[in-house]
Amino acid sequence: MIFRFLQTVTPLEVDTGYIKHVNDSIQEAVLQMIEQMKMDPKNFVNEMIHSFGVFALKLLSAIIIYLVGAWIIRRIKKRLKRVFEKRNADDALASFVSSLVSITLTLILIVITVSALGINTTSIAALLAAGGMAIGMALSGTVSNFAGGLMLMIFKPFKAGDFIEAQGHKGTVKEVTIVNTKIVTYDNRLIILPNGSLSNGNIDNYSSIGVRRAEFPINMEYGTDADKCMEAILSILKSDDRVLNAEIPNAADPYVVLYSLNENYIVFEARVWTTYENYWPVKYDMNMALYNELPEKGFNFAHPHMNIIIKN
Repeated sequence: MIFRFLQTVTPLEVDTGYIKHVNDSIQEAVLQMIEQMKMDPKNFVNEMIHSFGVFALKLLSAIIIYLVGAWIIRRIKKRLKRVFEKRNADDALASFVSSLVSITLTLILIVITVSALGINTTSIAALLAAGGMAIGMALSGTVSNFAGGLMLMIFKPFKAGDFIEAQGHKGTVKEVTIVNTKIVTYDNRLIILPNGSLSNGNIDNYSSIGVRRAEFPINMEYGTDADKCMEAILSILKSDDRVLNAEIPNAADPYVVLYSLNENYIVFEARVWTTYENYWPVKYDMNMALYNELPEKGFNFAHPHMNIIIKN
């Protein structure tokens, strides 16, 4: 009789308003048990033995279910680990997914084990659902960052060592974790970006392709021989060994065009391709070479001026 009563008690029934009712029920069950023992001791002993046997069988089955379930969960974790290692998955992603699967399966196993004891698990499931909802609402930002981290680790828009621009910041990616991404800027500042907003925003990856194009606008005065000036600029571009050509994937031969005709000057634009690592050195060195060598070749840069015509 006591076993039957205990099997009807669920976790949600134990609250401050229900304590008195539970105590009264226990006292009533004890009094009934004593009364039955006085009236028919033999039948009472038989019923107790039967109840204990039934409960022992349920307990044994619950223990077997838990042990088998725990073994299956361990096998699944090992299988996931081998899959992640085979695909060279990120360590943070592998750890997070493995932990998530393990916790979820363990909760399901606990519910099944408790159900095998004959205890009503509806209230337990409702309690877990309510607790999960409360935790989800309290950690909505963190959950969003977890989801964003999973998206970044699965699709890999960038990796450690890439130079990116995102959320108004430029820098080299130092580390990608499950909740945030750390980048180091030009002036050696560490910026931590939450993965939730990072995965939903625009990401400009400067180093993913490995080749970048550098552009040089050159303002020259009117009267400049365009063909000879472009030929001189092109010879300066090709003199640098770091400048790539069309034989390199994702690159092209350097070229020069007459870009625009402005009010007081004309604009040539030179374009070259170089590796990501050499982009800034080529940019700076080429500006210096154009500035020093073009005047030596007889081409004058434009400067602000005003033409005044005086009529008699």
